[in-house]
Amino acid sequence: MNFATDDMLPSARDRFERMYSILRTRICLLDYPPGTRLSEEALAAEFGTSRTPLRRVLVRLEGEGLVQSVHGVGTFVTDADFTELEQTYQLRMELTELLGILGPKPPDPALWERLEALSAEVHALADTPDARRFGELNMEFVLTFHRISGNVPLRDICDRLFFQTARIWLKSMAAARIDVAAEVRIFADEIDECLRALAIGDVRSAALIQRTHISMSFVRMRQVW
Repeated sequence: MNFATDDMLPSARDRFERMYSILRTRICLLDYPPGTRLSEEALAAEFGTSRTPLRRVLVRLEGEGLVQSVHGVGTFVTDADFTELEQTYQLRMELTELLGILGPKPPDPALWERLEALSAEVHALADTPDARRFGELNMEFVLTFHRISGNVPLRDICDRLFFQTARIWLKSMAAARIDVAAEVRIFADEIDECLRALAIGDVRSAALIQRTHISMSFVRMRQVW
């Protein structure tokens, strides 16, 4: 399947961000499992671009720890190991609380609508739990929730740290270390608690609720790893 070619998107920056977002998502949802070699030739053909902009995307992904380039061999998807990411989880906790302190802003109508829609989708998922769909919804909720802060550098850092840890849950579910149905129910409760705080304009409490859930996730992950 070919994605947008150069003449279908308005700028080189848009094309870069699209390739980056798609590859990042594939890595975080384990569509590209750890150890997968990413073929520059195949990806350039898929995205309808040359290798030069694609290589810039891969450099960015490498800077974020999602891939590793081996000279003369190729670019490979890295592994995500909980013990190596404990400090990243801890930093995520602290920075998530700051989302409610630095430039907090209640959701505008469009953001609120998306949060409500995500809540409904997660509740529906509880009836037919699916690990990959859980990963998709969790990713979208976290990135959407980060927008409760108007501090762009803080949001960017929070996004980056999240993607470094995103694969841990799916790896655990694939190895049957984590109960998918139970995690979906916990996730639904998390969103509902955040929405109740945001509904009354209490952005700081919503951030604290999210921090608490990250902390609880960290403890549960430490128990199974």
